[in-house]
Amino acid sequence: MANCKVIALCNQKGGVGKTTSTANLGIGLAMSGKKVLAIDADAQANLALSLGYTKPDDLPVSLSDIMKIIIEEKMLPNDYGILRHQEGIDLMPANIELSGTEVSLVNIMSRESILKTYVDKMRPKYDYILIDSMPSLGMMTINSLVAADSVIIPSQPSYLSAKGLDLLMQSIARVRRQINPGLSIDGILLTMVDNRTNEAKEIIASLRSHYGEKIKVFKNEIPFSVRAAESSGRGKSIYAHDKNGKVASAYIALTKEVIRLERKKERLRSDGSR
Repeated sequence: MANCKVIALCNQKGGVGKTTSTANLGIGLAMSGKKVLAIDADAQANLALSLGYTKPDDLPVSLSDIMKIIIEEKMLPNDYGILRHQEGIDLMPANIELSGTEVSLVNIMSRESILKTYVDKMRPKYDYILIDSMPSLGMMTINSLVAADSVIIPSQPSYLSAKGLDLLMQSIARVRRQINPGLSIDGILLTMVDNRTNEAKEIIASLRSHYGEKIKVFKNEIPFSVRAAESSGRGKSIYAHDKNGKVASAYIALTKEVIRLERKKERLRSDGSR
């Protein structure tokens, strides 16, 4: 397996299309021939739900169990608890138990690196590992940032969403400074974009000018669509639900952009090591 790329999809604001983007980018990468593991690192289990696992609290193994095994320094069986989704990705699901695990992390040595221990164990088996983070800046989100190579920040083109980005940037900078110096930001992904409104156009323009020099804002925007919300509710990806729609083609374009970005980084790394 080539170098595995670990991407955390992060935003402390909820409802910005983070889970939808994790699922559809993951399945897009799988459709491009990549081996992908998606990790649901949110106790609300939205990723598991949106991939059709309707009763995450009844699953025999979830991320909470994995983290307990790591905390107790026990042997982790191979592929333990991983669900194989019919659209070609593997899933490590979450459920409500994860909120209890997050609280208990406070008293644990190396508490920021528990998820990283698991991710590092899984790296040899995958081309991409995507982490769907909690909508908060708590200990599980810090764990996601410590485990990741890079971050994609889904953001709605709204005033409040744009305002919250500065807080997230500060958290990413702190993690980079203190624990994970290799962490980079792949870019800001604009989601639920309704280009018919002047407000959206203005916010997108200001985001691109404010962050665009320092941080990539993905060229491909994910348009607003009722079909996207429907697909999550039905436990299917946008490709299975509305494969010829505008959201599916936006996620296919985003997938290509992410793959191109990684190739570019690999070229720079190999040039730098010569």
